[in-house]
Order: sequence, then C-alpha cells, then structure tokens
Amino acid sequence: MKITVNGSATEVAAGTSVGDLVRQRVDDRRRVAVARNGEVVPRAEWDSTPLEEADTVEVLAPVAGG
Repeated sequence: MKITVNGSATEVAAGTSVGDLVRQRVDDRRRVAVARNGEVVPRAEWDSTPLEEADTVEVLAPVAGG
C-alpha cells in the first residue's frame, strides 16, 4: 500500500504497523518521535497502530549541532 513518509511516497506491506516502519528506518528507536496524519503516536502504541493506505507519517529524530 502507498503511504507518505517524511514527504516521500513509500510502499509498505498491508498490515505494517508504526513500530514496523520505525524498525525498518531507524537503528536507535530511543530518541524518535512519530506522527501519523498529524497526530503524535505514543511509543507504547507503535506496535498496535496499523498504517493505512494514504497515511502521512513523520519519523523525527533530533539532530545535534547548532
């Protein structure tokens, strides 16, 4: 199914959860925040939150520097 991740069209398998997506994209999940369709998804709900066709997901991680 097609979703948008950080502004890029992305194809994921049906049944993919937010947690699955984060595991595919990020090595260290400890400092990551996720928003699905403009709503923050609490870390405790990542694995139980399914992605759906046309969802927009932002996977955000802090960047050091100044």
